Amino acid sequence: MQQFRKVLFWGHLVCGVVAGVIILLMSVTGVLLTYEKQMTLWADTHNYQITVPAGAVRLPVEDLIAKVQSAQNAAPTGITVRANATTPVAFSFDRGRTVYANPYTGEVLGEGSPAMRNFFHVVTDWHRWLGTEGAGRAVGRAITGVCNLAFLFIVVSGLYLWFPRKWNWVQFKNILWFRRGLPSKARDFNWHNVIGFWSLVPLFLIVISGVVISYPWASNLVYRVAGEAPPQQPARPPGQGGAPATISTEGLNQLWTRAEQHSSGWNSVSLRLPNSADAPLAFTIDHGTGVEPQKRATLTLDRKTGNVTKWEPFSSFTAGRQLRTFLRFAHTGEVGGFTGQTIAGIVSLGGAVLVWTGLALAWRRFRAWKTRRAKVPAEALA
Repeated sequence: MQQFRKVLFWGHLVCGVVAGVIILLMSVTGVLLTYEKQMTLWADTHNYQITVPAGAVRLPVEDLIAKVQSAQNAAPTGITVRANATTPVAFSFDRGRTVYANPYTGEVLGEGSPAMRNFFHVVTDWHRWLGTEGAGRAVGRAITGVCNLAFLFIVVSGLYLWFPRKWNWVQFKNILWFRRGLPSKARDFNWHNVIGFWSLVPLFLIVISGVVISYPWASNLVYRVAGEAPPQQPARPPGQGGAPATISTEGLNQLWTRAEQHSSGWNSVSLRLPNSADAPLAFTIDHGTGVEPQKRATLTLDRKTGNVTKWEPFSSFTAGRQLRTFLRFAHTGEVGGFTGQTIAGIVSLGGAVLVWTGLALAWRRFRAWKTRRAKVPAEALA
């Protein structure tokens, strides 16, 4: 058992030293991305104050689309309407551009905040691809993927190494809570153990979901664990690669109303605008923050008859798809709403401290080893 612990310790230490800088980078950028959705929406819309006239009714979506398309001289690719009466309607355009309009007049208010969006774009690039562009992203993704695997081993092995050799309350107390007045080495050891223990479960979810996101084999394994065959990746439908030259909005008013009435209490309704009069309409109806999969559903309506052809709430997913979707949003904590995001942000910060204290402890161990090595020749000459 002692030999196993020794092997595990050195594996833990080597993985931490080799992958530490990349893990630190992913942890810090993870902290910065904690409230990305909320901060982007605030930055996009806080300057667009909408006064709701007494008895005002939102313009029909066909009219809104026509006004925005005319003002922008371009066809939007999607539209999102929020239940909040003072929130502008969001229109998506090609190349990630978002334009906001007054829901009661159709007046174009402006675009989303370029500064905030650029900031999160850069942070995301570093988090996923180490800031690389183009063909270099494959290399960056490979490095972050391997470091995610190393981090998973560090987290799992850390649980075993956390337990003291002697099981008594004094030993556990020393690694269960922060202690004051410790010298630097003992302080780093204390912080490393305390943060590692209390962040273990959420950190494990964040890291293992990162592995699932990084590797197709890990994603497929999720389905196989649930007893299902991994789904085939669907081919991108023609005409979905960019902004359509024209969009078909005929009959959209009635279908949009039906989508809003299909599920009460929604916070937002979104639709990718079709460029064909025969294409079915797939509405995304959200009852949460926009990224809680268990509070989001897809409603597909037949374009000609208005009949419901498919209703897909989270509960209708297979066990494998539910687990895979859960892991996708567990990585950011968004599966738990604002509280989950906050926990993920705190744990990511804890991950950064774990790397820092781990590297500091490894460096002290290395210096002590060098000192011992230097003493051997000196003692031999004495």
